[in-house]
Amino acid sequence: MSDDNKKNWECLPGEIVTDIFLRLPIKSIIICTSVSKTWRRLIQNPTFISTHLIHHSNTNHNFLLSRPCLQQHQEFYTLHNEDDPDFTQHTRFDSPFHAPKSKHYNGTFRVVGMCNGLLCLADDDILTDTNKFFVWNPCVRKFLKLPDPNITSFTLGEFTASIGFGFDPKTNDYKVVMVATLLHRLHHSRSRPMVAVYSLSTGKWRMFKDHVVPTCAVRGREPQAFVNGALHWLAWKRTNDRKFHPFVLVFDLGDEIFREISLPEFPGYTRESVEALGISVSVYGNSIALFHNGYFSFERQHFSGCLNIWVMKEYAVASSWTKVLTTIDQDPGGGVPRALGYKRNGEVVLLKDGGQIILWNPESQNIKHLRITGYQYSFVGSYVESLVLLDKSTKGKWFPSSGFVELIDLLHHTWSQFSC
Repeated sequence: MSDDNKKNWECLPGEIVTDIFLRLPIKSIIICTSVSKTWRRLIQNPTFISTHLIHHSNTNHNFLLSRPCLQQHQEFYTLHNEDDPDFTQHTRFDSPFHAPKSKHYNGTFRVVGMCNGLLCLADDDILTDTNKFFVWNPCVRKFLKLPDPNITSFTLGEFTASIGFGFDPKTNDYKVVMVATLLHRLHHSRSRPMVAVYSLSTGKWRMFKDHVVPTCAVRGREPQAFVNGALHWLAWKRTNDRKFHPFVLVFDLGDEIFREISLPEFPGYTRESVEALGISVSVYGNSIALFHNGYFSFERQHFSGCLNIWVMKEYAVASSWTKVLTTIDQDPGGGVPRALGYKRNGEVVLLKDGGQIILWNPESQNIKHLRITGYQYSFVGSYVESLVLLDKSTKGKWFPSSGFVELIDLLHHTWSQFSC
């Protein structure tokens, strides 16, 4: 760009430049940060980053798949356009993180939460006490390495932990929540788990006092759902008759208080052991869903596979639980698919035993086979590209400042549309 053209662009009113930038794809916006200091200050302004997120949240329909590559001890992420019916168009992100392989751990990170374009990754290597956490924006190629939490096996003994990640709109802050249950208390369920919360705004972990945390237990690696400003896990506690009582444990990121949501009744569940009921919690629009994958009989040492899906039609109202799918495994070696998550349009993403991903439409009952191969620990979820973390001074890699001529052409084209 010549000096005269550069001066002409920089002389444009700030609101016009802002409007133009809001129409650009993220990759082009990042290139613009290398054009001038004025543009960099505008783009890295937290207000612009928030406005950009709001502007694109309703039009940015992507779906993220995660799959581990155990040979390389690394994960691969593919971003698919939800408007593409075949999911053939995608962008691949390679994880920049490498975790050391150990006796109890395969050396890969897993996605424990996703919000506003950020992925929260954890190695979950509890037995070797590493507890590595990262918050990563793959679109802007920046990440934060979190400090070690205050919960360690040296102070507690061996424990199992489940992690949650979400955004608190009240304080405009992102939080990572770690719920740890001691292994020797896992099946007693009459003690309180240890809870630590990390705030991106303060950069510190905080421990919760015992009286704030309800008496319950949460299994390690338990999937969580972030909905309506709160995290949701499947938890359980022992009742007076010594039976297990499973429920949804809710943690509000704004008020930082715990709540409980009752589950629907599951025929055949005797409540003798929590392992006998295979349930996970998932996001369902502005509410939650339950994926029930089967029963395990300790007496017969037999797992009865099935796929039951319940959705909560009215959030936090237990009476609104509605079963939308029941599939029974008639063949013990047959392969009932495992539910991974919901798409934005209401379709359910399922993973078959052979690793193939399929879509099921609850309304039409249609099943569509995708040309995508998944793995046992695949993570799926709706993903919104964002500029979050762009204003942070963090470790990470940037997109190369290439395609400058194409960028200027794009700016001129966007400006011509704006002028009309």
